[in-house]
Amino acid sequence: MAFNAQAAGVYVIAATPFHSDGRIDTASIDRLTDFYIESGATGLTALGVMGEAPKLDAEESLALVRQMVRRAGKVPVVVGVTSPGFAPMRALARGAMEAGAAGVMIAPPNTLRTDDQIVAYFAQAREAIGDDVPFALQDYPLGFSVVMTPQVICRIVTENPSCVMLKLEDWPGLEKISAMRALEQSGRMRAVSILTGNGGIFVDFELERGANGAMTGYAFPDMLAELVRLSAAGERDRAHDLFDAHLPLMRYEQQPGVGLAVRKYILCRRGVLASDAQRKPASVLSAAGRAEVDYLLARLARVDARARLG
Repeated sequence: MAFNAQAAGVYVIAATPFHSDGRIDTASIDRLTDFYIESGATGLTALGVMGEAPKLDAEESLALVRQMVRRAGKVPVVVGVTSPGFAPMRALARGAMEAGAAGVMIAPPNTLRTDDQIVAYFAQAREAIGDDVPFALQDYPLGFSVVMTPQVICRIVTENPSCVMLKLEDWPGLEKISAMRALEQSGRMRAVSILTGNGGIFVDFELERGANGAMTGYAFPDMLAELVRLSAAGERDRAHDLFDAHLPLMRYEQQPGVGLAVRKYILCRRGVLASDAQRKPASVLSAAGRAEVDYLLARLARVDARARLG
């Protein structure tokens, strides 16, 4: 289960299925894992921001990872281990690796203020989880309030050989991708995989700027996988036509606060989740919101049969 600097394609940020009473829906975990792999995912990311990781306790988190890794087979599973303290981070990281995970993902805490603090934090995080654990550096200022310049990321990558991937979802991020690739080309930084997030709403040009793929959870991962293939094949117009068709729904799903509710509702419509429930505290998609999503799906179905959900 390779998770290294050559990782590419679509690493789907997996949703965490719940029953309406808040219990984890284990049957839906298997169905969801199968769906992602059948959709063309080259990897899965468990316990990401959109996976409601903070709402799970330590035992639940490890149980979910074990089940997903077992079901995913040879498809690599990366586990989000971001935590306020290094002790729980280490426990989850080591437990996940023992369960067969391919690596972990770490985001900086919002208490960091200076470049030196950010660099020192990741050195300490790498020491905590162990040098043998490959990790992705999550660059998400909108969610974690920590701004990392290309030069800071270069220092982190250089000082931590086990950092193999940059999950880049700064906004705007296109120039940042170009800056990171320029650092590599100049020999100032070793090459790492760059996967992008933000619901995929910039992925068309992110791929052209040098991203290796996407790590996000849009409810049509099969479209993302196709888009990556078209872009890699140089089919620029076909890739943009496909992206443009999905953009209204992607934009709607990316709304702060209610985005996960939209995503889970669509996954229910696609027959993957038994319930669109979130564990509390949770946002709720109103009847008007559901009608708007249904309208967008119907419009998308005119050009993409995957949206014809009955």
